[in-house]
Amino acid sequence: MPASEPTIIATSMGFFRGDRGPYDLRPGPVFELAAELAEAGSQPRICYLGQAVGDQPTSLTSVYGAFADTRFRLSHLALFPMPNVEDVRAHLLAQDVIWVGGGSVANLVAVWRVHGLDEILHECWQAGVVLAGVSAGSICWHVGGATDSFGLRLRGFTDGLAWLPYGNGVHYDSEGQRRPLMHELVGDGTLPTSHCTDDGVGLVYRGTRLVEAIADREGVSAYEVSRDADGSVREAVIAPRLLG
Repeated sequence: MPASEPTIIATSMGFFRGDRGPYDLRPGPVFELAAELAEAGSQPRICYLGQAVGDQPTSLTSVYGAFADTRFRLSHLALFPMPNVEDVRAHLLAQDVIWVGGGSVANLVAVWRVHGLDEILHECWQAGVVLAGVSAGSICWHVGGATDSFGLRLRGFTDGLAWLPYGNGVHYDSEGQRRPLMHELVGDGTLPTSHCTDDGVGLVYRGTRLVEAIADREGVSAYEVSRDADGSVREAVIAPRLLG
């Protein structure tokens, strides 16, 4: 059964790293939450989208390895050099969860638009497939955010899909440029009110409503960054629910 409402989980979280190198991953609890919200049953179908890193084979291998001994039925959609499934729309609509990996959000949405994937994913969202992702896979659903898509110095990005009418800040506690740039972008009106996440935190939206923040560890938070009438910027903490 699909989710009871259109659902997006936008995060700075996802996989936990093992001790055998950068590609030794295991799924964090956000995936079980996504399956629960999708009302997915005993074998949730999840499709990984890795266009933010150009569908790198190493990323695909590590994600498949992470889910190998779980109850999830994993597939992936690649667009480089061409789609790897015959009917992209049918494949994605058949999923319970679509997970979008991190990387370049600017490249991600550009490639999606070339392939018409923005329209297909919107249809999936409305049909009750839970859309989720980390970093670029979080910013993409929003108006925009702070991104390193254009270089090591972070810049504002305002060409997101904008289904969620907010800005989005990721890795808020772990990368020093993130918080001040988000404050600047909201303060000068480049971005609307924005929702931001420390590493290990995610945001759950039902429709366009932010219904809760979630975390896979202690001591982290989400935040709402807004602009007052006098142009000053206000940051309010959104306490997350700790996932089991």
